[in-house]
Amino acid sequence: MIDCGLFQGNTELKQRNWAPMPDAASIDWLVLTHAHLDHTGWIPRFLKEGFKGPIYSNAPTKELCGILLPDSGYLQEEDSRRAQQKGYGNHKPALPLYTEAEAQQCLTRFVENSRTDWFTISPEFSIRQHDAGHILGSASLELAITEGGKKTVVMFSGDIGRYGGPILNSPAPPIAADVLLCETTYGDRDHPLDSPYDEMAEVVNRVVKRGGVIVIPAFAVDRTQLIMYVLHKLAVAGRIPKLPVYVDSPMAINVTSFYLKHPEENSKEFNQEVSMDDPLAVHTVHMTRTSEESKAINNVKDPCIIISASGMATGGRVLHHLAQRLPDPKNAVLLCGFQAEGTGGRALQDGVKTFRVMGQSVPVAAEIVDMKQFSAHAGQSELVKWISGFAVPPRQTYLVHGEPQAALAFQKILNARSGWKADVAVYLQTVDLNG
Repeated sequence: MIDCGLFQGNTELKQRNWAPMPDAASIDWLVLTHAHLDHTGWIPRFLKEGFKGPIYSNAPTKELCGILLPDSGYLQEEDSRRAQQKGYGNHKPALPLYTEAEAQQCLTRFVENSRTDWFTISPEFSIRQHDAGHILGSASLELAITEGGKKTVVMFSGDIGRYGGPILNSPAPPIAADVLLCETTYGDRDHPLDSPYDEMAEVVNRVVKRGGVIVIPAFAVDRTQLIMYVLHKLAVAGRIPKLPVYVDSPMAINVTSFYLKHPEENSKEFNQEVSMDDPLAVHTVHMTRTSEESKAINNVKDPCIIISASGMATGGRVLHHLAQRLPDPKNAVLLCGFQAEGTGGRALQDGVKTFRVMGQSVPVAAEIVDMKQFSAHAGQSELVKWISGFAVPPRQTYLVHGEPQAALAFQKILNARSGWKADVAVYLQTVDLNG
């Protein structure tokens, strides 16, 4: 199995997380492209369903999962307790998908594999990783299958990142493959070309002028660090005032040190800056670890910036900050990346007038700013650039990891290119790789 993530989005999708996997015990190995929960967050449930094999990943992904998975289990328990107390949710009684202890237990199954060289899983299966540039440790996987004297190469794109980003390496070009599974998160659109520095400076100065607070829902991995980097650069250049910044995510605090621990993942420019400065430090930064410190931020009335998980406003501490700050028109919420259908972030992006937080309705009066420049996913033209690395098109391409309109749009683009044959993968679909 390649990746084992949580379904995120609307109720129908989230309900898939509860579906049993009858053949879990028959799967021998799990290999991960990267640590985000939509690629790893079902692992504890997978073990509950009977999986007994090792979990292969590179060092950064293993380290990140050591933080992300127990935190996910903790949040599952918190959400179920809250739903039980307030009488909402789809299960009676409300249950966690898995617990923090179950998530912690699955970490013993992780086996570190090479970041660059071929890794032999068995006589039939070998894997090689290629930098995907999406988050720390993210990889595209080249899977060589040898069976009956015949070799078939399947390339899994993983999540492709951005080219020329300020922190991480750009995606590595793909290698020849017989079959490709390619993500399509932004298969139907490109990101704005405007500078993220210019827009961030404009938003911060506008909100400060009216005495407001900025809340930024941000993934603990990559997005928080990128935002901190941009705020640092703007403050040093004198383009924004030196505001208090509250990083209200213990996970993000822990993750930030990994960027300094794994310089091989970072761009040359970023590593040069690290040697002279701390490019992830911002003026008067407050790293809030405890729930008491988090709640104390509610008492801050002067302009400040609050960065908190989760990035799509689906859970975590950011929900409390949104409940506190959304009713005030002086404030602003910055959405800094993809917001999946059915998430709180998508609801704000779509202009809802009231926001549902833990069973309560909160009026939305704050300014909602959608900053697409901060996405960690390749835009349509960047996906085209990545697949253009194939000297010869794969025999067959399956498009995955995208909402229907995005996948269909990218399918049209690929099938218009000479030699390409692309289909949009369907839930629970089985295909013959020899076909």
